[in-house]
Amino acid sequence: MRGQIAHGRASIRAEAGASERGAGGLPLCRVILTVVIPAFNEQATIAGTIARVRGTGLASEIVVVDDASTDQTPAILSSLKASDLVVLRHENNRGKGAALRTGFQHARGDIVLVQDADAEYDPADYPRLLGPLRDGKADVVFGSRFVGGDAHRVLFYWHSVGNRVLTLASNAFTNLNLTDMECGFKVFRKDVLNRVNIEEERFGFEPEIVAKVARLDVRIFEVGVSYNGRTYAEGKKITWRDGVAALWCIFKYNVLK
Repeated sequence: MRGQIAHGRASIRAEAGASERGAGGLPLCRVILTVVIPAFNEQATIAGTIARVRGTGLASEIVVVDDASTDQTPAILSSLKASDLVVLRHENNRGKGAALRTGFQHARGDIVLVQDADAEYDPADYPRLLGPLRDGKADVVFGSRFVGGDAHRVLFYWHSVGNRVLTLASNAFTNLNLTDMECGFKVFRKDVLNRVNIEEERFGFEPEIVAKVARLDVRIFEVGVSYNGRTYAEGKKITWRDGVAALWCIFKYNVLK
């Protein structure tokens, strides 16, 4: 059965009379959120991203996977040691998908949230992303840069066109009505993640996880988020080649697998 998807916003605080139970039937005060951050050469942003995650007061555990950075990212992470921070390191650069797979394997939370290290996505959006999960309405929440009235930096036209083409192709196979399949903000109940085997090493993670989650009998929400995209001069890494690879992954995980 394909996953159901709904669009909307939800506060992390339950309204009066709403359910007091969150993921896995646990009382909200006992739900543990793990934020997984894949990082590669993010010396300019990693410390600030971790600080903003902590500033939300929502994350019980922050798992950073350093994907063999060659800049000062490892040194910065070493200087940030704290009880809520788990730092893992790949000896060789393996890609975002591999870093997330490592992070998911070490996540102890009932809910797992993917946060990019590059400061394009704002942790201030966590309450709206977590709302449907903690209200017991959703099992998976995807962010979208294309719904809602949230601020976003105006950048590359052809990137937005490519994103919409990829999302349309993904939707055609999954029968979901997502607006932003490639959005970096994704949140899962841990028991859902445990049912998914992540195979992609690099940016193919996005179409793969959407295809595999869509096959499960789970409730999917999409929530509007803000976006402060980077230019290539500022460190953006994804290229047109990743778009071509994503198209292949859409076909691979929806037709061949």
